[in-house]
Amino acid sequence: MTAFEDLSLLRAFISIVECGSISAGARRLRITQPTLSRQLKTLEERCGMALLRRDTHQMSLTEAGHRVLADGHALLAQVEAADKRLRESHTTLSGHLRLFATIDFGQFGATRMISQFLLAHPKVSASLALTNRPLHMIQEGADVGVLPGKVTDDSVIARRVGAFSLILAVAPALVKRQPPAKKPDDLTSWPWIALAGAQFWNARELALRGRSGKTHTLRIDPVFTSEGVTSCREAALAGVGLTVLPRWMIEGDLREGNLLQVLPDWNPGDLPVHVIYAGHRLLPVRVSAFIDFAVKYFSKGGEGAIG
Repeated sequence: MTAFEDLSLLRAFISIVECGSISAGARRLRITQPTLSRQLKTLEERCGMALLRRDTHQMSLTEAGHRVLADGHALLAQVEAADKRLRESHTTLSGHLRLFATIDFGQFGATRMISQFLLAHPKVSASLALTNRPLHMIQEGADVGVLPGKVTDDSVIARRVGAFSLILAVAPALVKRQPPAKKPDDLTSWPWIALAGAQFWNARELALRGRSGKTHTLRIDPVFTSEGVTSCREAALAGVGLTVLPRWMIEGDLREGNLLQVLPDWNPGDLPVHVIYAGHRLLPVRVSAFIDFAVKYFSKGGEGAIG
């Protein structure tokens, strides 16, 4: 081992120098004088030279002792600063959050929620990754995810915070071109737009639930498939096909008549939304505080982001 690998030996040496004697240094460190003498001897052996000149009346530093003292002070200061930062990350609301969310929801509901958290905690910063393929984001170092859909990773903790209401939406122009739809099977021949990603809903089979509680599985052959729900909305507005969309995204389109809800007595059910995070880690305060904030925010409606 080198002279600087054992920090306890450096602390022992610095204590002797600052206190002026081995006995006084031992009292400061609350150890015995023989123990402190052995630590000094060990440090000098690792240095390969004497660090202190000692006689019955006084003690002084050698040239090597001056160098070790200066370097030791600098090294211990860095260690103490690093330890302080580490402790603060687990005791104070500060530092950086690494977050991720799905592309479309992340740009709206999740970003609104993150913004409110940052305003409430100005010592925290955050970065947001947007991806519809979040399978390994926690393993890659992200702290928290806010995700609609099924949770497919057994290694994470998932706290449900709400659900999206999903509806069948289509442009009025397309309705005029198709035979009237009175029951789910009538929609089989319509052109469909599908959202890719098994965690959301099946792009080939769609389970519809009626108001009476009856369910019906509709097999579809999409003419257009996209990884983004905003893309599906744009294609629907253009009249490409019928699609499943979250109500929060198209409330304005429905109100203005740009999109229509097809078969309002049948719907694809709700899509759950979860806050997910690693279950095996000791969470810093900023992470656990963000999780609690997100759960409360969305559980209370989150400015209409979920519904």
